[in-house]
Amino acid sequence: MKPFSKNEVFAVLGILFFIFVLTFLNMQVSLRKARDSQRRADLGEIANALRRYQNDFGFYPPSKDGKILACKGSDFDSGWNEIKNDKEFDQEKFFNLLVPCEWGKDPLKDVTDEAYPPYLKVIPGDPKGNKGISYLYLSNTKRFQIYAYLEGKEKEIGYDKSVVARSLFCGQGYVCSFGKSYGVPLDISIEEYERELLEQSKSK
Repeated sequence: MKPFSKNEVFAVLGILFFIFVLTFLNMQVSLRKARDSQRRADLGEIANALRRYQNDFGFYPPSKDGKILACKGSDFDSGWNEIKNDKEFDQEKFFNLLVPCEWGKDPLKDVTDEAYPPYLKVIPGDPKGNKGISYLYLSNTKRFQIYAYLEGKEKEIGYDKSVVARSLFCGQGYVCSFGKSYGVPLDISIEEYERELLEQSKSK
């Protein structure tokens, strides 16, 4: 059997390398698409849970540092016992007992009733949270917006240029490009939108 020449060996290696690179790139694209699909699904799941929370409490959880302010602080139990004895529910006093929930770790639940089923057993976190990408939650308790960064950018389903134009950051240096909201458009801040509504009501 005639051995391969150097040129033939290099040709075979070149073909194998090309196939490897092509397969690797296709795999990377597939993984990226899967992560962006997960982000869209996560935001939908979180938004639905927030609506259920609002149905029970009459308000959406406020936001702090881009996270959902709905988890127990260190002095929650003693503070809650005081609030329960008040004649009227003090919303601000209640919020002061809470700390931001950690994406991908904490549940979204009724912190006043441990027996009540959680709205989310674990609040989803970005698939690449370990790389500094995170979701962004904004709320004034009457309305909310929640955003994500899509790796596929313009090529990805749900990519929203109007969201990108706001220059909100979903993590360290990643501009948000997809979102879900209730009671307010995604391309404007909640505060600006409420000012617009107020001006409209005055002009009528």
